[in-house]
Amino acid sequence: MANDIRVCEKCRHAPLKSIVPKLQKMAPGDEIKIGCKSYCGPCGKRAFVYINGRYFSAPTEDEVLAKVAPFIK
Repeated sequence: MANDIRVCEKCRHAPLKSIVPKLQKMAPGDEIKIGCKSYCGPCGKRAFVYINGRYFSAPTEDEVLAKVAPFIK
């Protein structure tokens, strides 16, 4: 079953250039959807990723990726 992975192109704490390749490595073959998630308050303050119906946030990109790893199928 494919993962539902989404990131915001405007998130200042998790730039697309670095987070998308890391997510692709964690979930090879899964599509990563890029666009606004209407999560602007937290998105402006912390890195976040939406995976399989859940929002995950953390102060840094690496910390948010560590949080999402157990939830990737």
